[in-house]
Amino acid sequence: MLPEQSTEIDDKDEVYRKRYDKMQREFLKTLICDEIIEEHKNKPLGQHSEALERVLYYFRRAGMNDKYVVKCEEPFKKYKIMALSGVRGRSPRLVEDKIYETVQAAYHGLFLRRVQDLMEA
Repeated sequence: MLPEQSTEIDDKDEVYRKRYDKMQREFLKTLICDEIIEEHKNKPLGQHSEALERVLYYFRRAGMNDKYVVKCEEPFKKYKIMALSGVRGRSPRLVEDKIYETVQAAYHGLFLRRVQDLMEA
């Protein structure tokens, strides 16, 4: 957020939140590496290293608007990644047509998509 944009916002806490979120994203980008991605691939659920826990916590506390979720098409066989609308009553949208065979693979695919969004932000 540019300084001239902060004068247009009445809630100054929002200005601080945006600045903090930007600093947080910049720090988390430095934590993303092949080791963290491999660690998540091997064990998407459970206890992780500190760096991976920080990244996952950031992803979990994100708002509901365009938040990725795993949709079970057929139990134990077909999973897809969807994005929530963040608006009550509005259906989630399909993010990709790829079908995952296990829930762990779907969680990792979701993680990779979130990492990609973080790196592009």
